[in-house]
Amino acid sequence: MSQLRTTPAVLDRIARELPDHPAVVTADRTMTYAELRSEVRQAAAAMIDLGVAPGDRVAIWSPNTWHWVVACLATHHAGGVLVPLNTRYTASEATDILARTAAPLLFASGEFLGADKAAAVDRPALPALRHIVRIPIEKADGTWDEFVGSGTDLAAVDARAEAVSPDDIADILFTSGTTGRSKGVRCAHRQSLDASAAWAACGQVTSDDRYLCINPFFHNFGYKAGILACLQTGATLFPQLTFDPVQAMRAVADHRITVLPGPPTIYQTLLDHPERSRYDLGSLRFAVTGAATIPVVLIERMQSELDIDIVLTAYGLTEASGFGTMCRADDDAVTVATTSGRPIADFELRIAAISGAETGEVLLRGPNVMLGYLDDPEATAAAIDDEGWLHTGDVGELDEAGNLKITDRLKDMYICGGFNVYPAEIEQVLARLEGVAEAAVIGVPDERLGEVGKAFVVALPGAELDAETVIDFTREHLANFKRPRTVEFLDALPRNPGGKVVKPQLRRRSENTERG
Repeated sequence: MSQLRTTPAVLDRIARELPDHPAVVTADRTMTYAELRSEVRQAAAAMIDLGVAPGDRVAIWSPNTWHWVVACLATHHAGGVLVPLNTRYTASEATDILARTAAPLLFASGEFLGADKAAAVDRPALPALRHIVRIPIEKADGTWDEFVGSGTDLAAVDARAEAVSPDDIADILFTSGTTGRSKGVRCAHRQSLDASAAWAACGQVTSDDRYLCINPFFHNFGYKAGILACLQTGATLFPQLTFDPVQAMRAVADHRITVLPGPPTIYQTLLDHPERSRYDLGSLRFAVTGAATIPVVLIERMQSELDIDIVLTAYGLTEASGFGTMCRADDDAVTVATTSGRPIADFELRIAAISGAETGEVLLRGPNVMLGYLDDPEATAAAIDDEGWLHTGDVGELDEAGNLKITDRLKDMYICGGFNVYPAEIEQVLARLEGVAEAAVIGVPDERLGEVGKAFVVALPGAELDAETVIDFTREHLANFKRPRTVEFLDALPRNPGGKVVKPQLRRRSENTERG
């Protein structure tokens, strides 16, 4: 294992250096780093006994528990490739990704918040999926203990872990594609580790830190800036199943939490919560947010009212191992609120001029740009040019100090509650609804989620469609964050001479409607 740039090597090192230091703390279990490594090796042995081979994809479809951390690291120890699934995916969305990755093993949650992921999987449609390990959440109905107990050959695990190379693929994270089909982003061990280490360095994270992870593990933010950042620094990880403001404040007070990343809405909710004064939040040291323009006053309130020493903003994307630019600890509140900082993780940043505009497309280049999309060389070539520049699709500008300010998007993607949403995917679903002639979706401002979807629908002659029918149909086929919140019916969509829908016109129409 070369230069500690593989996940197994990092886990082995931290378990040697801090064997008795708490690694993961949840309501039902606390594991030291030595215990974490022991559980990981046992789970990896069970994977090998189930026939998981080096390079096989192992999927996880479950919320933030200690099982997720163990399954993730065990996958790497067994030489496998991690495939996280968004817990908001419908069964059909999850089935599509499981089919495309040919995953032989899936870790899926049992009953939780009225859903049962493990039971929802369409097994007949997935001939490669040989095993599902059911993770208990609300009921003791899982198969985790039986699975882990079946592992026997720890020597085989150590041999597998030793054989992992920094350039081997560590994970495939799926990001919605502008063509409506999700794309799998392949990243190597060295990339996922180096980029998350750079993120942790900006926040000065050490083994003294206690990190409350509200961001879901299936997302870059929770997995790489969470699990992998803690693993490399020795910080203690406190996963939270779902964001509940009172539970979060209680956790901060009871466990003296020092690190609390998340989208802006989390901090706004905590600041304005009527019970905030009941909890001692003074231990908070480091917060980082992003995915939206942040009001300067929010940054100032986080610094003054929550007394957080380091408040930073960042910009990244899955195709750049989840990272890109970040503010630094000595930046002022205005810089933090209005920019996304400077490049980290050895990224180069360039703004490619757009004809007739002062701003341009944000380009990133460096060792942590993805290896490419899964089974999609054409999309990879479109995203990464011959000189190695990743074309992000975001429009931005640089200030005099070299800080990046994201001003717009070349593509129509919008961000709902911290998740990227691509209208083409929703439009394809709407096209299958009986009575719909054509549809277009845009993102519109939302006070709580940043942006939500608005669908413009042209109905076929004689069709009886209403907004409720349209929204209910998308609810069946799309994750909640992708579902449009409002629908407007039009006689025709505005189009340019080339036949493309002119979405700026739809945005102006929506803004005029809002103004009334």
